[in-house]
Amino acid sequence: MTHAMLKGSNIPLEATTVRAVLRWTPGQGVPDVDASALLLGSDGRVRSDEDFVFYNQPRHPSGAVWRLGKKRVGEGLTDTVQADLTGLEPGVSRVLLVASADGETFDRVPALCVLVYDAATADAEPLARFEVTPETGAETALICGELYRRGDAWKFRALGEGYSNGLKGLATDFGISVDESEAVEEPPRSESLSLPLPPEQPPPVPAQPPAYGYPQATSALRSAYGYPQPATTAAAQPGYGYPQPAGPQQATVQQPPATQQQSAYGYPQPQPLPAAALDPDFRLPPQGPQFLGR
Repeated sequence: MTHAMLKGSNIPLEATTVRAVLRWTPGQGVPDVDASALLLGSDGRVRSDEDFVFYNQPRHPSGAVWRLGKKRVGEGLTDTVQADLTGLEPGVSRVLLVASADGETFDRVPALCVLVYDAATADAEPLARFEVTPETGAETALICGELYRRGDAWKFRALGEGYSNGLKGLATDFGISVDESEAVEEPPRSESLSLPLPPEQPPPVPAQPPAYGYPQATSALRSAYGYPQPATTAAAQPGYGYPQPAGPQQATVQQPPATQQQSAYGYPQPQPLPAAALDPDFRLPPQGPQFLGR
């Protein structure tokens, strides 16, 4: 059975581990809400800054109080703090359950409530429900309720007490040390921190595009118009039909002897017979019509 709590009322807790769920309805213009907890001693103040469990310090060193983080449930958003009551140190007499609106006022947060569950029972109905209504609407931080000792037992009390100077003012009021040089705004949340950017690198120098789509030759082989041509050590090639001047490095071409016949366009040329091969007494046989018909 769920107890509908009124402001200032309390109920005993038989559960050894409780889960306090802060719930609200998100929407356009609705600020983000965070749940946190303050562990107080018998004097009503924290023993050290470690007794403040919030988004930048999500778990108490004792391990008895920690944040479970945010979750969407139906049309609502939740942020949860869980406490192991049997694991709390004897010097802790109260655990405040706090809501902060990231510097915004709670009159812009609809349907804000606190649900207290027995964490050992899965899918169970809440033990208590408290509809948190700001007194003025200008509060930027609220103490929604508290878990407190009565002898060896624990109870839950509905509070709804507001602070207009945000989570920083509330924490300072209960003994948290706050550096006065810090800005008024709340510290950046570790949940929303982004990874450090790599060191900025100078932009790469773009490669020179080739002219008119043709690949360019290297500087040693460049032959574009207007560039001086490198001197060549090879013999100059003859031009078409034009005699070439002999350079200082031009090779001497061996000319054939004047008596040697040059071959013309691939046809074999007749070779003269040596004089010793001729017979001085050689005569052609008789030829003529008188020899025909013999």
